[in-house]
Amino acid sequence: MAENGEAAPLVTLAHVDKYFGDVHVLKDINLTVSRGEVLVVIGPSGGGKSTLCRTINRLETIDAGSIVFDGRPLPAEGRELARLRSEVGMVFQSFNLFAHKTILENVALGPVKVRKVPRAQAEERALQLLERVGIAAQADKYPAQLSGGQQQRTAIARALAMDPKMILFDEPTSALDPEMVQEVLDVMVELAREGMTMVVVTHEMGFARRAANRVVFMADGQIVEESAPEEFFTNPGTERAKDFLSKILTH
Repeated sequence: MAENGEAAPLVTLAHVDKYFGDVHVLKDINLTVSRGEVLVVIGPSGGGKSTLCRTINRLETIDAGSIVFDGRPLPAEGRELARLRSEVGMVFQSFNLFAHKTILENVALGPVKVRKVPRAQAEERALQLLERVGIAAQADKYPAQLSGGQQQRTAIARALAMDPKMILFDEPTSALDPEMVQEVLDVMVELAREGMTMVVVTHEMGFARRAANRVVFMADGQIVEESAPEEFFTNPGTERAKDFLSKILTH
């Protein structure tokens, strides 16, 4: 525990740099995420948001700096990396469900394979989670039989099945038809209310206003600004953020 009575941060990124070839995609990133915090990352495309998100569970490696998760540096490989991935859920733009498995099997698979939970127990829990995200009635269907919104809610249930310490969301609604976006955001808002630690890369400003504890604005590989949502949306502190908001909030 920290001396001031607050819990130590769940994630700390210090002086993180990342290159793709000659392109400097993350530039000296310093960021902490507290337990139970909902951190929303917004900014123009190509600004490094998704890369930042993916470094936290080591889907992307970093070239300099350090990332500490729950008191430990990110492991490089092997069993420790598998353990990290089981503790950091990830929900992608594309749903990444196994097409040949039912929705129930998709959600139960991780606990059975990684945590060695007995199948019957894993399936019972999977059904509870499908109920929680509002699609228990679809349990025996295959992904192709579901709408995009239902598939993404399945992906959220699958992340929850591992009892993660946090969940990363990388533009979870950007591949969805507009009428399906809200059903996914509603589930995410509910998770936020329940105290799940979340890092959310999104273009959904309504969600950022409703659910975020803190908004991080990224552009050109750097964190340009971070503040409480109301402060950010009503009184952005940088020209770059003002320019970005003027473009997206008028649409």
